[in-house]
Amino acid sequence: MARITKEKVKHVANLARLEFSEDEMDMFTKQLDDIITYAEQLNELDTTNVKPTSHVLDVINVVREDEVRPSLDREDTLKNAPDHEDGQIKVPSVLE
Repeated sequence: MARITKEKVKHVANLARLEFSEDEMDMFTKQLDDIITYAEQLNELDTTNVKPTSHVLDVINVVREDEVRPSLDREDTLKNAPDHEDGQIKVPSVLE
């Protein structure tokens, strides 16, 4: 039994503003149904003793200590800027 119908593929394509030929529609319908069938095999696994996780591996946040370090002098920095004003680097506006 197909879980993905051609109508569902057409609907999603319309939402995504995509146009497909009938052959492409048939191909995507079959491919998406095959993907769902394959993914459903995960439901057959026994996960009763598996703790829920957000990552497969332990995630450790590796960051350096926050310490004060010398930075570039403002005047030296502004020498490299193509344009500056009042001690700040001027950039083109990105808002209209």
